[in-house]
Amino acid sequence: MFNDTILRAARGEKTDYTPVWFMRQVGRSQPEYNKIKEQYGGLIEITKNPEITAYLTATPVENYNVDAAILYKDIITPLAPIGIDVDIVKGVGPVIDNPIRRIEDVEALGELDPTKDLDYTVKAIDILVNEKLNVPLIGFCGAPFTVASYMIEGGPTRRYHKTKSLMYNDEKTWFALMEKLTDMSIIYLKAQVDAGAKMIQIFDSWAGALNKEDYEYYLGNSMRRLISETKKLGVPVTIFGIGANHLLKEWDTLGSDVIGLDWRTSIKEAREMGINKSLQGNLDPAILLAEWDVIEKYASQILDQGQNKGHIFNLGHGVFPEVNPDTLKRLTEFVHNYSKGL
Repeated sequence: MFNDTILRAARGEKTDYTPVWFMRQVGRSQPEYNKIKEQYGGLIEITKNPEITAYLTATPVENYNVDAAILYKDIITPLAPIGIDVDIVKGVGPVIDNPIRRIEDVEALGELDPTKDLDYTVKAIDILVNEKLNVPLIGFCGAPFTVASYMIEGGPTRRYHKTKSLMYNDEKTWFALMEKLTDMSIIYLKAQVDAGAKMIQIFDSWAGALNKEDYEYYLGNSMRRLISETKKLGVPVTIFGIGANHLLKEWDTLGSDVIGLDWRTSIKEAREMGINKSLQGNLDPAILLAEWDVIEKYASQILDQGQNKGHIFNLGHGVFPEVNPDTLKRLTEFVHNYSKGL
């Protein structure tokens, strides 16, 4: 039987229990993942193999009994097909050899054709929804600001100096890049939904680097268009970022079904801000390294605030490699039982 609990929670409906999944539930905390990585290499190489991608995506559902799978890939996946020379460097992250610097760089970017450029992603989704999963598959993309930050900086950053410099000093290039990335993301997400993804998460991971006024001016229209076009596909949409407490009211206007909270903002605080839509989160991932009684205490507090309505239990960021997989399995069982009142 297909378990659609997370879809109903995303729509704000009362559910029999609080659904749960974990960001980075596929990754280095899993022995299966580490074996695959040793054999096949890095993320880009692995994700070009549909069967292996499907296997890794489904494994957390089988191991932890979570209520959703999230496709194993990276937010930079659609960049290479449009002309960005990108690689994922161990210990660094995405590194780009031809960063965006001027309007000509944006104009040189190509158009994404997922059925041709990312056929392996489409095939992986087809395998998952037709052969492996009895829970919804979450597709995703990076939000325009987050993806642009990699494209402009040439890699990960904590300061966003080059990104903000271009944004403030060259609005023509900035808004051309936002339009390009928004178009690309809409096409990319449509391909995922058409292939069988039942829910979408937009990772605006680094948006917290902007104040709310700049977020609205430089990103608001792009985010509204991205979310609006994705919702036309008939699937719930979640927006999530790190350190974005000051943007939550802004995000509440963008049209998503769900807002993902990091661990800095409680569900109670979000509700007190007037946010009534469904919320996702938000256990501090570091707590997973604590003793079980500590994990249980914090998880129960979050569940009490979620009240089993319009709440999807998750972490406030991704699973650390050091986390014991048995802890995730035990936590999933606890969330299910506690929210059922058992």
